[in-house]
Amino acid sequence: MTAVRGSVVGVLTAGVTLAVAHLLAALVTPASDPVLAVGGVAIDLAPQGVKAFAIRTFGANDKIALLVGVYALLALAAVLLGAAALRRRRHGLAGLAMFAAVGVAAVLSRPGATPLDVVPILTGVGVGSAAMLVLVRAGRTVTVTPPSRPRLLNRRQFLATTAGTALTAGATVAVGQVVGHGSAVGARSRAAVRIPPPVRPAPPLPGGVSVGVDGVPAFLTRNRDFYRVDTALTVPQVDLDTWRLTLNGAVERPRTWKFEDLLARGLVERDITLNCVSNEVGGPYIGTARWTGVPLAPLLREAGLHAGQNQLVSRSVEGMTIGTPLAAILDGRDALLVVAMNGEPLPLEHGFPVRMLVPGLYGYVGACKWLTSMKVTTFDAFDPYWVQRGWAADAPVKTASRIDIPKPFAQRRAGPVIIAGVAWAQRRGVVAVEVQVDDGPWRQARLADGPSPDLWRQWTYRWDATPGSHTLRVRATDATGTTQTDQRAAPFPDGATGWHSTTVTIT
Repeated sequence: MTAVRGSVVGVLTAGVTLAVAHLLAALVTPASDPVLAVGGVAIDLAPQGVKAFAIRTFGANDKIALLVGVYALLALAAVLLGAAALRRRRHGLAGLAMFAAVGVAAVLSRPGATPLDVVPILTGVGVGSAAMLVLVRAGRTVTVTPPSRPRLLNRRQFLATTAGTALTAGATVAVGQVVGHGSAVGARSRAAVRIPPPVRPAPPLPGGVSVGVDGVPAFLTRNRDFYRVDTALTVPQVDLDTWRLTLNGAVERPRTWKFEDLLARGLVERDITLNCVSNEVGGPYIGTARWTGVPLAPLLREAGLHAGQNQLVSRSVEGMTIGTPLAAILDGRDALLVVAMNGEPLPLEHGFPVRMLVPGLYGYVGACKWLTSMKVTTFDAFDPYWVQRGWAADAPVKTASRIDIPKPFAQRRAGPVIIAGVAWAQRRGVVAVEVQVDDGPWRQARLADGPSPDLWRQWTYRWDATPGSHTLRVRATDATGTTQTDQRAAPFPDGATGWHSTTVTIT
């Protein structure tokens, strides 16, 4: 029973500590929450293989999986802490002091952290220490061995103390959630935004952009279905009243804009496909949207770029840095500071209020979300976040294709079977897609319309299927005449390669 009491003491002490820290973090800034800070450090320090495994295994739920892991480790540490405290209180207090040190170090390591950000964890540890002393005193009384009636009362006292502590911790978390929701300035700011009509709207999409096959994604991806891959454990909440976008570095005339300043420049609207470098062959991290924003190249030219500069470093409000080749922004493509997605202000999780989008580059190079500053510099002078971790500095999107229908291990009847999917080669465009059944010849698929080289293309192939197990493969050719390679390569360091394949059974 002593081990059980120690576990209860430790878990409740940790619960009170984290609950108080969570509540105060909702009042200070979400980044000061020690669990989120520790999670952020874990993301930064995780080896590339671990990150790839998390994205491949958990997909969009990778952050939830990380937080579950952090809480599991905290629970284990809390159990050990409680056992130590029940033996000697000073050992428990020393363990809490170590917890405080780790939390403070994690919070201060986050970009833009200030001394005020350590208040939640320090206050939480102070309250947790008091709770631990009360719990330890109650836990020790259970071991007293007077006559049976006092022993029963002591046990009841311990249970009452632990129940009260648990309820207090739960109520504190609930208040923290309410306060955090009430202080969600980003949602309020977004609700008040009115995006003016674009001065250069996107041309209407041809009627033939879709093959009309169930299971092939819609040509334009709905906002709620658009993939999200980033390192933010909590979606940044940006207050438009205080938000500013700065441009500095190697320019003659540094600039600062408010949100309304950008809107006043006149907006353009473009359909662009965006994909993530973490996409495995045939992976889901790709989508197409109608983006509305401010052309970026004129802003840079107006600032007066110094000679010899070749990188634009973008920084998000939570500190992420992304480096984009200046040549890709200035070569005439539709590089935008995006303010709207599919006709509505940017969703919070997709970068509200402003994100960058440079067609033809993977997101980690050309699509900084929650943008707050841009700096003109060189690749020699600065390595952004992902380059520091071994990813390529320049990452143009590779030609790729995917089979969406039939699904892997599907069963179909012998006879006509429709094979269909999507292919992409941003900035070059897809001109051909071919399908292979088993080791047979490559056959031309029918391509849907492709109104822009910055967009994916849907395709279909009618296969006269015969009974048995069959392997289907697909490959695409871009407008330069280059056919995607069959050589398999992982996403790291500049994008996956290889032919997508699937196996089906025909009966």
